[in-house]
Amino acid sequence: MTFLAGPELEPRIGSAALPPGWAAATADRDPHVVPDPAEVAVPEDLRAEVEEIIARYPDRHSAALPALGAAQRRYGWCSPQALVEVACVMQVTPAYLAAVATFYDMLRTQPSGRRYVYVCTSVSCHLRNARAVYEALVEAAREQGLEDCEIREFECLGACDMAPMASIDGRYVGPLSTSDAAAIVAALRNGETPLPGRALGDSDYQLPWQRGEEHPLPAERVRPHVHPAGGVAGEVPE
Repeated sequence: MTFLAGPELEPRIGSAALPPGWAAATADRDPHVVPDPAEVAVPEDLRAEVEEIIARYPDRHSAALPALGAAQRRYGWCSPQALVEVACVMQVTPAYLAAVATFYDMLRTQPSGRRYVYVCTSVSCHLRNARAVYEALVEAAREQGLEDCEIREFECLGACDMAPMASIDGRYVGPLSTSDAAAIVAALRNGETPLPGRALGDSDYQLPWQRGEEHPLPAERVRPHVHPAGGVAGEVPE
């Protein structure tokens, strides 16, 4: 589920094989044909970054994910034109890049907010009340009138030791609680870095047990979660 903070407040789910607006944005360019460098103007900064990424890999196809990430940082999303530009530099088809962009959750194929909060709701975070954290963030965004930001649930961010956590503009922040929501949203509204010192890479960051504390458990009462195939899979907050 995705919450778009701004004029459009309804969840938006799903993506097509090619980003919306492909035909109009690319003059009906065939996505299965490698773009001709003589016909595609690629911004020099994007070209340089994608070329540097390609140089890290023995096969240029392996550079697709980080190269699309570079385009997304520049444009805010993987637009049809961005796919063509990256494909031109990589000398692959836009269709190949579209398949990558529509597969990975961290790549956006529709316009969205310049800032984002991806709340991990996979098993480890789910068991530590991540859903309540997500809902608290959405509520705080509505109350504070947050704009130009995307808040969404994310399947897995690979940081189970920080659970529950979120990626905020690419910063892995956690463990989080519902009480952090208002401060996170306020920082986003003011163009500030949310929760300084609480993210991986912050010079003074430590996990709770590194500070000699126990990992906080959800305060809410929990109930057994029954797996569809039968049997109790674990406990989740109510």
